[in-house]
Amino acid sequence: MSALAEGRLEQNIVYFCRALRRAGVAVGPAQTLDAVRAIEAAGFTRRGDFYTILRACLITRVEHLDIFDRLFHMFWRDPEFLDKMMSMMLPALQRESESKAAKAARKRAAESLVEGAPQAVPPREQDDELEVDAKFTVSANERLKAMDFEQMSNAEMAEAKTALTRMTLPIKPLQSRRLRPAINGRQMDARATFRQMMRQGGEITRLPRKTPKQRYPDLVALCDISGSCSVYARMFMHFLHSVARTKGAGWARVHGFTFGTRLTNITRNLNLRDPDAALDAVGQQAQDWDGGTRIGTCLADFNRHWSRRVLSRGAVVLLITDGLERDGLDQLAQQAERLQLSAKQVIWLNPLLRWDGFSPLAQGIRTLLPLVDSFHSCHNLNSLQDLAGALSNDGQGEKQRMMRML
Repeated sequence: MSALAEGRLEQNIVYFCRALRRAGVAVGPAQTLDAVRAIEAAGFTRRGDFYTILRACLITRVEHLDIFDRLFHMFWRDPEFLDKMMSMMLPALQRESESKAAKAARKRAAESLVEGAPQAVPPREQDDELEVDAKFTVSANERLKAMDFEQMSNAEMAEAKTALTRMTLPIKPLQSRRLRPAINGRQMDARATFRQMMRQGGEITRLPRKTPKQRYPDLVALCDISGSCSVYARMFMHFLHSVARTKGAGWARVHGFTFGTRLTNITRNLNLRDPDAALDAVGQQAQDWDGGTRIGTCLADFNRHWSRRVLSRGAVVLLITDGLERDGLDQLAQQAERLQLSAKQVIWLNPLLRWDGFSPLAQGIRTLLPLVDSFHSCHNLNSLQDLAGALSNDGQGEKQRMMRML
């Protein structure tokens, strides 16, 4: 306990708690103080006990366990921690050595340790003047657009969220069965003709005409927030909030639903002006984040309680899920077929399409694929920008390619 009494271990625990907070784990001063007191009472003897005490004092949500494990390993146990810090400080070296299959929790944990770390060498009083060449800026933007959401660091995710707030999803208007007066209309307006005859003593000076009205469809998003889709779901929520808040994008109404083990209506939360406040409200209302997947049960709940309310005007449905169903496939097929019959168009966005060698091997994917109109990916900014092509049935090619693999 001499190290704690002298303050070295206590300072390290405080710095570790700050790193957890920068990595996205809600750790406050009270929890930090509890951790220091618990270590002081239990003693610093076994590494396993030290890990268990810190986890019990600092972690309150199950989705933060992965970040805590990786951050603890890098901070307290990994002998190559200094090399990892240097690789985070040098982005050019990081891009060369970074594995494409790196886990997001590990990358963000390493980044949180570097941020705010004390500098080994004090900065010089007068730095040499540097000339910055910005000719590679476009390449950096292209790299960000093509990067997988799950592989982004905290800074890259912040830039991606900013880009999502500027994205729109335009849609062409539909022809309604209702008619409106038009000078060059193809159909004669009989009622207007008779009213004119009554005003003019039976004389007809011109034939009033009418043409079909144009209206915009509704957009309905059903977003999977289970553990395998949680990162992509959060990014898509930012995109959906931008679409819902953008005036003149063409959609009459935008409805949002999340599902994991149960269905949650988040439409009101998407109407909040601030995107961060909207996403916080969505997270508080949807209590099944990072949980299991019951696609068939949630689709049945949607078809039973919400289908007639939000799909009655020929809405376009965006189904965001990986298709990895854990319940029975019979219910999934029945409810997906009913959804297809109720909607004008069902577009399936699957993050698993980010893999080059993807094939529909899972039974849930094989069940859903014949019951959607088009099949697309949603793992990066480019895939969301290409979503406008799906609204014009440009995604039939990908669906037909997958159908041939069934």
